[in-house]
Amino acid sequence: MTKTEKIFEVIVIGAGHAGCEAALASARLGCSTLMFATNLDTVAFLACNPSIGGTAKGQIVKEIDALGGEMAINADKSLLQMRMLNRGKGPAVYSPRAQVDKNAYHVNMKKTVENTPNLYLRQGEAIKIEQNEDGTFCVTTAVELTYSCKAVVVCCGVYLNSRTLVGKCIRESGPNGFANARYLTESLKKLGFRISRFKTGTPARVRLESIDLKKTTEQKGENDVLPFSYVTQSIPATKRSCYLTYSTAETKRIILENKHLAPIYNGEINGVGPRYCPSIEDKVVRFADKEKHQIFLEPEAEDTCEFYVQGASSSMPASVQEQIYRSIEGLENVEIMRDAYAIEYDCIDATQLNSALMAKHLPGMFFAGQINGTSGYEEAAGQGIVAGINAARYVQGKTPFTLRRDNSYIGVLIDDITTKENTEPYRMMTSRAEHRLILRQDNADLRLTETGRQIGLVDDERYARYLHKKQQIELAQKELKSVVSPKIYGPLFQQKQEAVTGAGLTVDEMLRRPNITAKDLQELGYFSNIDPDAIYEIELESKYRGYIEKEKEAIEQANKLENKPLPRDLDYSQIDGLRIEARQKLNKIRPENLGQAGRILGVSPADIQILIVYLAQNIHKD
Repeated sequence: MTKTEKIFEVIVIGAGHAGCEAALASARLGCSTLMFATNLDTVAFLACNPSIGGTAKGQIVKEIDALGGEMAINADKSLLQMRMLNRGKGPAVYSPRAQVDKNAYHVNMKKTVENTPNLYLRQGEAIKIEQNEDGTFCVTTAVELTYSCKAVVVCCGVYLNSRTLVGKCIRESGPNGFANARYLTESLKKLGFRISRFKTGTPARVRLESIDLKKTTEQKGENDVLPFSYVTQSIPATKRSCYLTYSTAETKRIILENKHLAPIYNGEINGVGPRYCPSIEDKVVRFADKEKHQIFLEPEAEDTCEFYVQGASSSMPASVQEQIYRSIEGLENVEIMRDAYAIEYDCIDATQLNSALMAKHLPGMFFAGQINGTSGYEEAAGQGIVAGINAARYVQGKTPFTLRRDNSYIGVLIDDITTKENTEPYRMMTSRAEHRLILRQDNADLRLTETGRQIGLVDDERYARYLHKKQQIELAQKELKSVVSPKIYGPLFQQKQEAVTGAGLTVDEMLRRPNITAKDLQELGYFSNIDPDAIYEIELESKYRGYIEKEKEAIEQANKLENKPLPRDLDYSQIDGLRIEARQKLNKIRPENLGQAGRILGVSPADIQILIVYLAQNIHKD
């Protein structure tokens, strides 16, 4: 073996969104950390959509920020415009989404990485991971350098044995023409990891000046949206607009006539694609009753005319792509600058990981990001910060850090991928979170900042802002108890078509009326010295108190199962009464507690009851 060049405490393989969060967390927690990138130009590269956030994803970005991560801060620095999605569906699913400058995002994150103490950035392709007899690891690169570490975090994204497809043109490469990672898969197999083959895709980039914007609907940013990060003072004015348009019946005809040329249908693609982010050809085939589909035109950066055609990813031949794009409203004369392509890649079976994202059979080895079978920058970054924290804690001999389904979307995400065998790329959605009224985007700091502080990632400035917000909420809560006479609230209630009872009402009782807002009460003199974000929290808690209390009761009930641990060496095949499928799934996934066991596909409520009885009879309490 080549002589070890240098010894680190943590090595992170991959410098995408998972890798950056993992490496930053590890280094900030005091561990000497080395992060490998196959190419330094890929650091935090936005290979697909030039945006951060969106439905459910915006919540994850806020949670990363509350824990002391970097994605939110970097998105705010690189902002082109900001919007709040799902405004018409209620605050439980409000989701912030930012259009960002992909070039600035990469530059800003690379600069942060380069200037972080304890963190070393190195260009190099990791081709082999080996575990030494003492439990440490050796990572060998393609140029035959070997590095030693106590913990390794694998964040290879979509680069493992990846290939891109544009019709019959197939290249052994990563996204955007970057080199792929050709050798690490075999090393992972030797270490006992099960490998799957997934695929995703990206649309063409087109020239703005060739688009007839008069045929589209302009979408500007919104000025009343708070920044992603709780330490960012305010968002800048909209720098660039997005545009909404639609595919046509002609688009559908072109795709159906050329369906046999699409790698997804002619057998050239073997990987499984994301159900919730299909290519334009897949949409047309799967939703045959629809004559048109939404297409969003989004700027790639402030200093380029390239626009991203969201909703029209494809792997069709380039000649067919041109026909498809020119059939879209406003794109009749469009100039394609970069072809759309599909990409296939290797990933692991994440059920081999525990809730700390560490391999169950290989202590000290962690995984995060799309290598775990997920999709999306935000999902990757959420896993990255958890894996980075736990790699550092493993090195330092501390207990693992885990997030739960009832305190974060990241907790839902990790629980889902480590307990359910995903047959397609996993995408976070609000519907996956059973407690989404508790897990709102606006209260991520209240849910997770204390946790981030205890871990050691939340600095004094961020913590002071958090304490200030809590103090503001406490002041507002005192005002909720104030009693208001009918003479004062009567005119407002009449104006808002609310019944005047003739009796005094507390501010809280007034705020719970459907047509009364906190802004109305401010006009009566209440909440005059309270910050807007604290007022927002108070208003939501008042109006949805009944639902929130029910959510908390459900969480309490669920925790009764969640807090019952299962022995790691338990042989489920020996437990009488369990169905065969349940025995097989439980022995394969090895859940950490009864709650996880109950969420495994193939394990029924009856199986859980049998486990409860078995534990009561056979597992002695300490």
